[in-house]
Amino acid sequence: MKNVVLTGCSSFNNRFWKDVFYPQNLPVSKWFEYYCKHFDTYEFNGSFYKFPTTKILDNWYKKAPEDFIFSVKVHKEITHIKKFVNCKNLIDDFYTISKNGLKEKLGCILFQFPPGYHYSKEKLNNIVDNLNPEFKNVIEFRHESWWNDDVWQTFLENNITFCSVSYPGLQQTIFTEFPLIYIRFHGNKKLFYSGYSKDELHQVKNKLENKNGFVYFNNTAGTEGILNALEFSKI
Repeated sequence: MKNVVLTGCSSFNNRFWKDVFYPQNLPVSKWFEYYCKHFDTYEFNGSFYKFPTTKILDNWYKKAPEDFIFSVKVHKEITHIKKFVNCKNLIDDFYTISKNGLKEKLGCILFQFPPGYHYSKEKLNNIVDNLNPEFKNVIEFRHESWWNDDVWQTFLENNITFCSVSYPGLQQTIFTEFPLIYIRFHGNKKLFYSGYSKDELHQVKNKLENKNGFVYFNNTAGTEGILNALEFSKI
């Protein structure tokens, strides 16, 4: 991928989007097909709650158009329960299933840690040691202690992307120095609900000129996410 920023959402099966995005008479079974006509990527979050299988991901592969790209969120047992401790086999299994299921449509592997996961040098080294550099690895932190030069430099040296997040209480930095940029808009004022103004979206889009990356809108508890994604893709 060269100088391309793909835009999408972190969910699509949303009843609030009917009439706002999905036509009134469009059956739910056609919603993903309709989504794919407007966006080139989707952030698959179901794998966070249920460990995926190759068969499940292969079904998604077959549903999507030829040039469509999926990013996949790692299962919570890895990031929230075991927190990267003694789970190398689980991580490797997740990589293998994602690759075999989605093939060339696999984009990034997203590792999202919980707010209670604080920075330490030991944790940072453990993250790096457990990642497979053959994949596009993205790490999302929810605690401010990870916003430091040691983390950023280590990630740069190991071709790991530090996820740029718009999330209540965290720095709104758009990290453009990484080879691949990954942005998640969660809703900054009210988590999963708040939308973003055209000016805010334009400011972010301007920073992505001549960059490679993914932008996902996860403020999907209402209608703001799809409206923001549509607006951002037009800029």
